[in-house]
Amino acid sequence: MKRILIVGPAWIGDTVMAQSLCIILKKRFPDSEIDVLAPAWSKPLLARMPEVKSSIVMPLGHGEFGFGARRRLGRLLRGRHDHAIVLPRSWKSALVPFFAGIPKRTGYRGEWRYGLINDMRPLDESKLTQTVQRFVALGLARDAPLPPADIPKPHLRVDAENQSALLSKLALNRDSPIVAMMPGAEYGPAKRWPVERYGELAKQLLASGKQVWVFGSAREQSLGEEITYIAGKRVVNLCGSTRLEDVVDLLALAETAVTNDSGLMHIAAAVGIKLVAIYGSSSPDYTPPLSDKAAIVYLRLECSPCFERECPLKHLNCLNQITVDDVRRRI
Repeated sequence: MKRILIVGPAWIGDTVMAQSLCIILKKRFPDSEIDVLAPAWSKPLLARMPEVKSSIVMPLGHGEFGFGARRRLGRLLRGRHDHAIVLPRSWKSALVPFFAGIPKRTGYRGEWRYGLINDMRPLDESKLTQTVQRFVALGLARDAPLPPADIPKPHLRVDAENQSALLSKLALNRDSPIVAMMPGAEYGPAKRWPVERYGELAKQLLASGKQVWVFGSAREQSLGEEITYIAGKRVVNLCGSTRLEDVVDLLALAETAVTNDSGLMHIAAAVGIKLVAIYGSSSPDYTPPLSDKAAIVYLRLECSPCFERECPLKHLNCLNQITVDDVRRRI
């Protein structure tokens, strides 16, 4: 039996896309066991991936070096795995598999990881143009054709029991079609369609007989409040009221999601609902929603994509020039 450790990413969207790698590995090695080393917040998300046997919590925050903590964790994992796949390209991300003595350690060339990574792969960005392609390629043989063909789409498991409990706890109903809105983006303002446009869209959707549920973290609660202020109290602002696994279960009830390029966009794609994805500083060519039910709104301006957290030109035309009608037509 092959025992595989995946050193996972630090972002929600990347974690969802990493499920495609897990699916590929289970197809190649059906009797394998896959563990994922990742931040604590990702544990409930990984629990919704049938291919993952267990998640191992990385006891460090995003960006923390923590050499001693990585060495201690690596030593605790000795003897448990025979293959590691390191998705991040940083030097520190390869330390735990090295200290764990895992015989085969696969990853891309980066930050002088020679020795830490002993199955070093070159990253040809002209062939592997998407994040999910880069993840999946690490699970294939060294001589496999690139880019990978037939990349499987993530499919997060929905917990019907938790779903039912949430409907009761949050006094939600399914009496009319639900449109989910995700107006935030952890990366920064250059990925967020103006909240007042979300508010105007919500007003139109409510008038047409839809429900509007707004999802996001506690930090994004004010975005939900502004949408409610514009569109009226019938908007259900769930920002800060749900755990990550709750978002999975509630999004599965929606007819459609309207979302920025964010982690929640990838969750919506992975529960199989229709979605309208709005792109600003990022690009759907690099991190598209992995779904056949997605419509993309992207202007492809001369200055796009810049991949900046804030607009370097101070006008944010890539998002400001997207109208409510542009998005409404795609719902």
